[in-house]
Formats: sequence, C-alpha cells, structure tokens
Amino acid sequence: MARGPKRPSVRRLFFAAMLASSVVALAIGPTASASNVNADQSKIARLEAQISAEGATAQLLVARLDTEIAKEIRIKQLLTSTQRALKTDEAAKTKSARKLQLIAVDTYVYEGSSGGASTLISVPSALSSVASVYANLSAGELQTAETTYRVNVHRVVLDEAALKKQESAVAAVVRSLIPDRFAANAAIVKDDALLAGVRGNLKILLAADRKRQQAEAAAEKQLSKQSIVESASSVKLPSPVATSATSGRSGYVDPLRAVSALSPSRVDQGVDYDGFGPVYALGDGVVLSTVNGGWPGGTFITYRLTDGPAAGLVVYVAEDIVPRVFPGESVTPNTVLGDMYEGPTGIETGWADGSLGDTMAMVTGEFGGSNSTAFGANFSELLISLGAPGGILQNSPPSGGLLAGWPSW
Repeated sequence: MARGPKRPSVRRLFFAAMLASSVVALAIGPTASASNVNADQSKIARLEAQISAEGATAQLLVARLDTEIAKEIRIKQLLTSTQRALKTDEAAKTKSARKLQLIAVDTYVYEGSSGGASTLISVPSALSSVASVYANLSAGELQTAETTYRVNVHRVVLDEAALKKQESAVAAVVRSLIPDRFAANAAIVKDDALLAGVRGNLKILLAADRKRQQAEAAAEKQLSKQSIVESASSVKLPSPVATSATSGRSGYVDPLRAVSALSPSRVDQGVDYDGFGPVYALGDGVVLSTVNGGWPGGTFITYRLTDGPAAGLVVYVAEDIVPRVFPGESVTPNTVLGDMYEGPTGIETGWADGSLGDTMAMVTGEFGGSNSTAFGANFSELLISLGAPGGILQNSPPSGGLLAGWPSW
C-alpha cells in the first residue's frame, strides 16, 4: 500500500480508478468469485451424496434382481423335475399293464379262449407261454399302478399350475426390475459426468481467483511506486495476449498458452491434451459449430480460418471444454473458444471437415480407433511451431497422407 499521509491528487485518484478497472479486465471471467466457488463446492458435495445414494439403490436392485432370477431358475427346475416324475409313473403303469397282458396270454394259451382273460388283449399274441414267470402277478398290480398314476397326474397338474403362476409372477418382477437397474446405472453415469464438469469448473474459478488476487497485489505495488501521473490518457496496460503469446512464423498463435497443468497425450485424429483453463482460437476465423452428440461430452467447436497459410481449413476443439462462442461468430487469436476442465477425457484438437462436421482423419479413412494419423501429426507439428507441446505418436510413420497442397509446418 502507498505510505504517508499525503492527500492524493485528482490525477492520482483517476489513475487508481483506471488501473483498478484494468485489473478487473485482466481476470479470466466475472464468474471467478467466492460465492461461485462456494456454490460449486456445495454442488460437488450434493452430487457426491446423490451418487452414493444412487449407488446404494443400484446395489439393492441388483441384489433383488439376482434373487428373482434365481427363483425363476428354481421354478423351471421344479417343473422339469415334476414332468420327469410323471413320466416315471407312466412308465411304471405301462410296465404293469404289459405284465398283466402277458399273464392273459398265458391264460389264453393254457385255458382256452373261453376264459375272460382274452378280453384284456386288444391284439392276440402268438408268443410262447412263460406263465410260471408271471404267476405272482395279478390284476391288482395294474390297479395299483393305475391308481398311483392317476393320483400323480392330478398332483402334477395342480403343481404345474401353481409353479407356472409363480413363474409368471417372477418373470413380471424381473421384467420390471431390469429397466430400473439400467435407469439407476444411467443416473450414476450422468451424475459422474456432471460432477467431473463441476470439479473442472471449480478449478478454473480457483485459478481465476488466484490471478485476480495477484493482479490486485501488483496494482497495489504499482500505486506505491507511482507518485505523479502526468496524464491519465497516457496510462496503457499490456493485454494478456500481447504479453503471454507470440506469433509463430505462420502468423498463428498458440491456442493452449493459458491452459494450466497442460499435458499432451496421444496423436490420433488430432492431438489429445489434459489440463484446465481457457483455449483460444489460433488465428482469425468464423465459428461453424459447437455441438456434436457423437463426441464425449457433446462439445465439438469448429471454426474456419480466414487468414494465414491454412486459410479456408477448419479447426476443431472437442470433448472436455465448455463453449464460449456461437456459430457465426468471428474469432481472433484473442478470442477464448471455451474453458477446458479436468474431465474424464481431456480435449482433442485438430483438423475438421467443414462439410460433414467430422474430422479430416475420419472422412479420409485414416483413423481406425487408436492409431496416429497424418492429419493428427500435421496439426501436432503446427502446435509445436507455435510453442505448444506436441502429441505422442502411436505409430511411426502416421497412417494415411495429407491432401494435395496441404500446408506443412
């Protein structure tokens, strides 16, 4: 702070006001306040509690679903076992009837056709008599087998009806539980993604708040050194871009210059990065899109360059980034396209195809799922020429090739 009891002049007060307003302009955004930080921290706590509760609900649904499925399997086993027992009883009855039929054959052979035994035979048999083997058999055995069979048939019919009723009820419960289980899992995935976004936003806010505090400290130090200001209009503060970014030989500027904890990852369709903070346009251009549901997080910012050696080509920034621009908006190297947050995938940036809304590597058939492509490597070389760290090649040389006349760096 300025020392001494001197009364400040009008010019000094005007300078202080100008400097303070410029310091505010240097802050990353108006949302970097203690109230917003506290709000995000409260939101994180609520989301964590909600995810915990949804996880417990999902576990209960899984346990109940497993129980009902096991019950359904047991009922099917009982139905099978009941049918098997009925077939055993039917076989016993058939066997007893056969024995009694053979006795009738013997009786017919030895006693003649006048006996009543012939009525038991629908088709006379010419088999030789072995009556001594069946002497201990009688019509009572068939009667017993027949009675047992009829009782068992009645029991099986009742058991089957009860089991099928239970099976239908259990199947209905299983059908109702499966959507609930998937819904619970989907809610957890959605809340996890939201939680990752809020955590990334909180880091951006905290970083912005630290920069604001540093700027205020610098302003106080400047006020303590400044004794006389000759003219308020002569006070000029350097812009963040002019002090922190330098133009490459292509005329473009490093778009990742303000990202904190920037860490490059693989080169594939483009270049992958982790970190958090503002991502700028690398040159003058016009925004084409900000959304594509096929990308993680749904963000797909594209802009067509209008200057430099790549004029007419389209650049994309996708995945864990919150857009600040809109389709049709003009951008410059001073324009923040969006705020990168520490989400599950990081960001990917590279060359896009303007007509289809996809990447050049995809529409030319170079990308197979995880490989480094010629278009991704070319964009990595551009970023390196601007002072940004390049990505990591997964295969060398990269797959595919560039279109004729494509700029190199």
